[in-house]
Amino acid sequence: MTEIPRGRSETHDGDTHLLRYAIELPHPQPVVWAAVASPEGLPSWFGAADPLEPRLGGRVVLRRLDSGTELSGRVTAWDMDRVAEYTVGPPHERIRFHLEPAAGGGSTVLRFTHEFRGDRELMLDRLADWHERFEGLRDALDGRPTDWRDWTPDRRAELRELYARDEAPWPRWVP
Repeated sequence: MTEIPRGRSETHDGDTHLLRYAIELPHPQPVVWAAVASPEGLPSWFGAADPLEPRLGGRVVLRRLDSGTELSGRVTAWDMDRVAEYTVGPPHERIRFHLEPAAGGGSTVLRFTHEFRGDRELMLDRLADWHERFEGLRDALDGRPTDWRDWTPDRRAELRELYARDEAPWPRWVP
């Protein structure tokens, strides 16, 4: 099973956070692309995308299947099979998936960034949320999609505690 490496956070201007994850997934790039950039793949680990117009400037509505929260916006970068970026809100948040082949072939490196404004508590919530979702992505790619009817906040709370414990002094990069 692929271990999901910890995300890191960089803070600018007091309340603008940039979260980063770099995850090597043992699946070919087209398979990972379908999971992170298609209405068919996203529900297996993240949430519904309806509509998702796969082009620069296209409309996107992301609906989280754990909470029902909806975020509407635009596709702000689209390079088929490599880059999908959505700017959603308000508040305006930039979510970017960048895929590249891993050294040696057969695997894919997902470089993910999420830029948003908020306080420290929101930053810790988002680190834990994305970490849990990437565990779900890993599982979905391995044939075990998230069953949202069975989802509980327990794992997310555990991850949040882990990020909060390792995050002092503030601000700094989370390893």
